[in-house]
Amino acid sequence: MLTAVLMLFLAACGASKPAEQKETEKESQTQQTETETEHMPTEAASGNGTLVVYFSRTGEQYTVGVIDKGNTAIVAEMIAKETGADLFEILPEEDYYPYTYDELTDVARQEQNENARPAYQGPVPDLSKYDTVFIGAPVWWGDWPMIMYTFFENEDLSGKTLIPFSTHEGSGLSGFDQKLSAACPDSEVLDGLAIRGNDAQNDQDGVRSDVNEWLAGLND
Repeated sequence: MLTAVLMLFLAACGASKPAEQKETEKESQTQQTETETEHMPTEAASGNGTLVVYFSRTGEQYTVGVIDKGNTAIVAEMIAKETGADLFEILPEEDYYPYTYDELTDVARQEQNENARPAYQGPVPDLSKYDTVFIGAPVWWGDWPMIMYTFFENEDLSGKTLIPFSTHEGSGLSGFDQKLSAACPDSEVLDGLAIRGNDAQNDQDGVRSDVNEWLAGLND
């Protein structure tokens, strides 16, 4: 009798082992898939033909203090959430931009005076999949940061609808729309949006309302 019970117990253990192995293999495959997804390049995941491209900085900001998330990044994510668009952040290939505000403005002025074209990291999404591209950046000395002109000149934006937005502390849109039209003459440029950096950090409900109102107006 004891022998029969032991045989049944061993048979049960032998049957459960493959199930445990399958569960372990399933978890391992899931983790592998998640890891692969994290390292996939940005593509048209939304499928709605809209992309938000932006350049943003952290560190010490005028009237705001030290920030961990850039003003333009906050606005870009709001636009992407409301439109279902994909996101692409322009990151410098060599990030020599200073952390402190005064030093950053000096570097920005030098780049502008030299008409510099700083390189940015890839890979860039396949822009042929997008008909509409929102493009945002902080205002640096009344203009787009020079790294944005690198993007305008390197990437094929012809035939697309381009929609600019800026973050600032008093300079507004600073002619981002006209300058974008001049840089991309074969594209249609719509009315832009200007958001104060202080508001992006401290009044995000108000900024979200402004973003939604602006987006609704683009569809009129």
